Amino acid sequence: MRKSVFGPRRSRFLRCRSGSSAVEFALIAPLFFALTFSVIEAGYFFFAESAVEAANAKAARLIRTGQAQTNAISRDAFFDEICEVVELFGDCEERLTVDVARFSTFAELAADIAAPVCRDADPDALDAIPYNAGAARDIVRVRVCYMHKSFNPGLGLNLERAAGGAVKMFSTSIFRNEPYDS
Repeated sequence: MRKSVFGPRRSRFLRCRSGSSAVEFALIAPLFFALTFSVIEAGYFFFAESAVEAANAKAARLIRTGQAQTNAISRDAFFDEICEVVELFGDCEERLTVDVARFSTFAELAADIAAPVCRDADPDALDAIPYNAGAARDIVRVRVCYMHKSFNPGLGLNLERAAGGAVKMFSTSIFRNEPYDS
């Protein structure tokens, strides 16, 4: 019976476990890092979404209580007030729009089916964004649109995206202004 020349080497190779940890890590690491970064991105997304909601709440509070009207806050000053809430996530001039519209009746509001305007719209549409805070006891709708740029393009495949790949985050408040003194 003839012995194989490769026999002892092959059995030593099969018994050797010195590189198995590195191989296992190389197989598992991509999946682990993809999952970890997706969880971080999802958390960041929800953090940005809560900031958009907070920006809308601030805008609604300024108008509903009459602060915007009695202090004669201009459209640009109002935008800057709202921008303070979301500027942590990027430049407001490139990502944020605030639409404030006044309605006489809730039926008129229900008849308005215009979509919110975001920063990816044409310049004429951006210039036509309304800012009418109304007066005491008027019905007002405040819509905030923020264009969130994702780090992980695979996250949120079913979310509405702009042409540049940013996710559109919307927040809307509808209310009747309080009976403040003019």
